[in-house]
Amino acid sequence: DSSAPAFTQRYPNLASAKLGARPVSATDEWFAPVERMLSDAPAVFIDGKFDDHGKWMDGWETRRKRTEGNDHCVIRLALPGIVRGVDIDTRHFTGNFPPAAALDGCCVAAGDPHADTAWFPLVVPTSLGGNAQHFVAVDEPRVVSHVRLSIYPDGGVARLRVYGQVVADWSGAGAELTELSAMRLGGRIVACNNSHFGPPHAMLAAGRGVNMGDGWETRRRREPGNDWAIIELGHPGVIERVEIDTAHFKGNFPDAASLQAAYVRAGTDQSVITQAMFWAELLPAQKLSADAIHTFSAELKALGAVTHVRLNIFPDGGVSRLRLFGRAQRG
Repeated sequence: DSSAPAFTQRYPNLASAKLGARPVSATDEWFAPVERMLSDAPAVFIDGKFDDHGKWMDGWETRRKRTEGNDHCVIRLALPGIVRGVDIDTRHFTGNFPPAAALDGCCVAAGDPHADTAWFPLVVPTSLGGNAQHFVAVDEPRVVSHVRLSIYPDGGVARLRVYGQVVADWSGAGAELTELSAMRLGGRIVACNNSHFGPPHAMLAAGRGVNMGDGWETRRRREPGNDWAIIELGHPGVIERVEIDTAHFKGNFPDAASLQAAYVRAGTDQSVITQAMFWAELLPAQKLSADAIHTFSAELKALGAVTHVRLNIFPDGGVSRLRLFGRAQRG
């Protein structure tokens, strides 16, 4: 969605059920449970579908409150991180959306929040409209493990997306070979030139892709050039092995792929995009095949420690996973 804020492209949704986010508690789930609100698929409306509680809705919906107060739910994020922005989506909720909502965060080392847990605001109470996405940028540097969505006073929210930078503990990292690009270890997508059919964040997820929708896929290129994505590693390191997995991409895998890399000491995401054009080659262009894991080691050039990698695909297509293995160290 070209109209969505940049944070929706630069950071993964930490409230993704697919990644492992889950509901902890809710004051009410009469019409629809919180777990539906965490679905990765866009919300749908099924005309004429009812259950024992009334109209079936694709999201979290509470009953009409007849007392003081408001409803809220607590969600454990898939991975702890620094929240950069949220999307409170009321799609298909027209006469039953909350007039306002707020989001708080907390960080607990283990388990779930309790009565004495200290919460801090991420999104102050904000007016909502019906059948609409509400994007709100967040400026809060503290790490968040759980969020609490408060709705005023009641109603339904189709989807809650919490976009953020995963924060991993590298204090105990040794000299062992580690997947430096893994999302769970703080690897993230800085930018890509196109993601028409599939988001680039999927390339950094755990496990193999479950289908063709679980990966990065660009549109068919109808002009000269090639597509690309830039990855920031979770920790600087020397890359020793690369895996490019085209699982489920059979008639639409890239013909070839190459990697460039650099140690970036300062700058912004936008400046990195410009700089990346001139980074040194880490992996010369290699032919790819359909639905396969391609492993490269001897082909890699000795660049020393790097922080960022640019994946070039020629000319276009889909990549399910990109895994960059190396040894964590400083440049």
